[in-house]
Amino acid sequence: MRKSCPLLLVLACALAARAEQPLFEGLGHHHRAVTHASAEAQKYFDQALTWTFAFNHDEAIRSYEAAAALSPDCAMAWWGIALCHGPHINNTVVPPERAKAAWEALQKALALTGKASPVEAALIGALAKRYAEPQPADRKPLDEAYAAAMREVYGKFPDDVDVGTLYAESLMDLQPWDLWTKDGKPKGRTEEVMAVLEKVMAKQADHPGATHLYIHTVENSPFPEKGNAAAETLRALVPASSHLVHMPGHIYVQTGRWAEAAAANERAILADAAYRKISPKQGFYAIYMAHNHQFLSWVAMMQGRCAKAVEQARAMVAGVPPEFVEASPASVDGYLPIQYEVLIRFGKWDEMLREPAPSGKLPILTAFWHLCRGLSFAAKDEIEDALAEQAKFRAVTAKIPAETIMAINPACSVLAIADRVLAGEIALAREDLDAAASELREAVKLEDALTYMEPPDWLVPTRHTLGAVLVKAKRFEEAEKVYREDLVAWPENGWALYGLARCLKALGRDEEAASVQKRFEAQWSEADTKLGSTCLCVD
Repeated sequence: MRKSCPLLLVLACALAARAEQPLFEGLGHHHRAVTHASAEAQKYFDQALTWTFAFNHDEAIRSYEAAAALSPDCAMAWWGIALCHGPHINNTVVPPERAKAAWEALQKALALTGKASPVEAALIGALAKRYAEPQPADRKPLDEAYAAAMREVYGKFPDDVDVGTLYAESLMDLQPWDLWTKDGKPKGRTEEVMAVLEKVMAKQADHPGATHLYIHTVENSPFPEKGNAAAETLRALVPASSHLVHMPGHIYVQTGRWAEAAAANERAILADAAYRKISPKQGFYAIYMAHNHQFLSWVAMMQGRCAKAVEQARAMVAGVPPEFVEASPASVDGYLPIQYEVLIRFGKWDEMLREPAPSGKLPILTAFWHLCRGLSFAAKDEIEDALAEQAKFRAVTAKIPAETIMAINPACSVLAIADRVLAGEIALAREDLDAAASELREAVKLEDALTYMEPPDWLVPTRHTLGAVLVKAKRFEEAEKVYREDLVAWPENGWALYGLARCLKALGRDEEAASVQKRFEAQWSEADTKLGSTCLCVD
């Protein structure tokens, strides 16, 4: 029997990997030379590293695997596989199968450190602190050990832009979406994260990872405008990556550039359409794809674009694979209520009441279904039906475990806002404006206490409803304050500008009112909704 040639087997595997994994166009020009990589393997590694910085970790793994198949002695290819199976700021959970895959790839990388460069050996050594076999129930000590190890690597190689970016990310992973206090003070290692990323961008202004992470670092800070340069850089830096194309929107909404935020997400959705043709089957990245529709729907809501907002909310829900919902309902439950919230935002009461009941596997969505039915009945002055839905909403909410999370906030915290809003709008239907305002002021306090997320876990600002009630009660000075507060939270949003202009006009401050009215008209230039109030629950 003829023996197989090992060299032929290696070549066959390499060719198969190349055939299965494409080399994408539109990934920019970021390059990191790695040892023991053929020219072709180097292309896959560069592609993989860019996908890593773009948070498309599964696509990155496939490209690292292609690089490893082409050049099995390339330690950094195995390092990349191990890295991308780990946690990140948008998904801190490492399920057993990924922990196992990370551990196995790490062992291969460690076995090849003798063939790696000093910086590569240091990165692999640091990554060894991030995993354990078996993985402990509490990953926090591992993540802290990895960040500490990456600090040492950064200390030895302070001018390496990729090392700096990876070090900053390791720190961000210790406090995901929790970088700033409510009064705008940096928390934990936030100042160090900023300093490291700013140093990286000073050396390479178009670093895809540093610009991406910097936007996440400053978007909720007192100075989101610091992210303007990073946002402009990312607009077209990596056009194949929808997530990086989308990222400038995080800065645009924080600086009142709503039309540009919409455009960024429209470009991201087009990038997804092209990417899906090449790579149709997605895992966790499907959430990012859905997020682009979600973000565009929310922005369109703030622009008064009802048709676009409804279209994109439905596209978001349709874009989440049914098998993903079936297998992991808790991971998507908190995102799906947008399909109801958008109808309430634009006063589509009858359309909301025609929405079928959701699956019992989705308790958050079910609670929102009852909530939005209650709001619809209240707006239609069908108070008994509104009270019946309020009771059902509270019954469902009471059964949701305290540890259940929306995107980032406990569901109970968000549903507490919902409870106050529904109570306030039922009071409004009863013409008890004082009680309505009281309930809505409590809702505002609860909303202000939420942890930052983009879009927010509570999509329709409660100040818009409170302001509308105060205007109806002719309490214009109070309403003016509410709208000004809302414009601090969401600069130049049309709803608050409309309400503020109306208050100023009622208070006889005509010149100020005219100026604000012009700002409103600029923001409302694409709207298909005519306002009579900042909540369409108020006639």
